[in-house]
Amino acid sequence: SPYGERSLAPVKVVDMRTELKAGNRSIFSLALSRALSQVLSRGQQAILFLNRRGTATFVQCRDCGFALRCRRCDIALTYHQSEERLVCHQCNYQRRLPDTCPRCHSPRIKYLGLGTQRVEEDVKLAFPSARVLRWDRDAIKGKQDHETILNSFLNGKADILIGTQMIAKGLDMPAVTLVGVVMADTSLHFPDFRAAERTFQLITQVAGRAGRGPEKGEVVVQTYSPEHYAIMAGAKQDYLPFYEQEIAYRRQYRNPPFTRLVRLLYSHTNASRCQKEAERLAGLLRDEKEARGLGAIEVIGPTPAFLERIRGHYRWQIILRGLEPVSLLSGMNLPRGWSIDVDPMNLM
Repeated sequence: SPYGERSLAPVKVVDMRTELKAGNRSIFSLALSRALSQVLSRGQQAILFLNRRGTATFVQCRDCGFALRCRRCDIALTYHQSEERLVCHQCNYQRRLPDTCPRCHSPRIKYLGLGTQRVEEDVKLAFPSARVLRWDRDAIKGKQDHETILNSFLNGKADILIGTQMIAKGLDMPAVTLVGVVMADTSLHFPDFRAAERTFQLITQVAGRAGRGPEKGEVVVQTYSPEHYAIMAGAKQDYLPFYEQEIAYRRQYRNPPFTRLVRLLYSHTNASRCQKEAERLAGLLRDEKEARGLGAIEVIGPTPAFLERIRGHYRWQIILRGLEPVSLLSGMNLPRGWSIDVDPMNLM
């Protein structure tokens, strides 16, 4: 490729707390708005990236950026609107939603999240003449739709592409000179111990989508947590400081690679039966652990899965953690409805 020697596009991290204090309540920072205007005036293309699960699930202070996390597991607490409570989807710790931020006591603590439709609406309001394409699960009805949307954008039939994970990786779009990560915090505060790692990967991947043609590119990352090590290292494309901080946290909270995990997942159409079965098996596993002297294996949960209901089926999970957690299951016959995932790639 004639552009194979190019360095990655520079990444600008925008502190959305500062934007809010300056009176900007838009989902677009001043830097991203200006960059979009410039791209459109030059007849180039832009990508606006959101994480697919960017719905209102985590709670964050808009003044200081503090996000509520589980003290035992160090993963973000998930907001359940129906019960107005916060839940740890690893150990089932629960607490009520606070009225003020525990760190800076600001009343501006709220659940955050954006969907692609909201971003599309705001783009059309801010840039009425821009041609906008949306590439997410809702816009894809069949296998051909991926190719149709991509080809339409590659052929210059749209100025701005709004999308999710599927546009972050590997695509070569020479006319794209700007990539905006609308809210990096959605991936940063997932209820999963790999959330920081995935955020670092995301910023690194999207930086590779801008400036692949002859024109220089730029990346704008919007966040309420600009000082977080995953975002700082991702913006600099600097793996080592990210690794050193992340591996220290993994060791502290006994997460892989220092232990192994087994995820047991139960699904049922009846919510109460699903919960009772998960509680029953967790009790059996703890009894088995004691009887066999397997004290080094932790039985964590049960807890509702982060995606608590899929296609009419409720889902509860149990996590086993230790050096050889699968040994606890040897000789046990799991009832129908349970699935086992050894070394799961995510706990969602």
